[in-house]
Amino acid sequence: MSLKVIKADGSKEPYYHTKVVGSISNALVTAGQADIKSAEDLAEAVTYYISREKRARSITSGEIFSIVQAVLAGTDHEAAAAAFSERHYQRKLRRCRIEVISAKLRGLKDAAKMRSAVAAGQRSQWDKSRIVSALVVGQEMDRQAARMVAAMVEEKVFGMQMTQVTTSLIDQLVLGDTAAVLHAESQLQLV
Repeated sequence: MSLKVIKADGSKEPYYHTKVVGSISNALVTAGQADIKSAEDLAEAVTYYISREKRARSITSGEIFSIVQAVLAGTDHEAAAAAFSERHYQRKLRRCRIEVISAKLRGLKDAAKMRSAVAAGQRSQWDKSRIVSALVVGQEMDRQAARMVAAMVEEKVFGMQMTQVTTSLIDQLVLGDTAAVLHAESQLQLV
């Protein structure tokens, strides 16, 4: 299938059946119904519906979310549907609560710099698509690899449970995760 998914940031990527399997599997695990066979069967239903019923060349990530939600709720997996929805909305809420402070800080001595950056309004809402754009445009990285790096960085930022992060911290996380992804890609090419 050559279906394209339109992401929330407007970018497009290929539709990956395996991402749907993973999302459904995570929802089933969270609901205490871990069963990879069920996840694969439900994902197959989602992919079948999208490919046969939608008959479109593109679909939004929001539409896919709604279809997965309907499939889970309609197949006696209400707890998994609730877990799937909860995770989705918790991630959106986390993104809204994280501010990025535009300041290049090097240590504790730069606390005054951070205060002045905040006071001057040098802050913005968290948006992982900025990382993707910086890697694709600035580093000429493949968009899929850049999205992977951005997702890895976002998970780390979420895990820190901070409401404010500096651009210098994000730069360091991006650098580390980019190195890891590029190393993994080079190892795969050797195989």
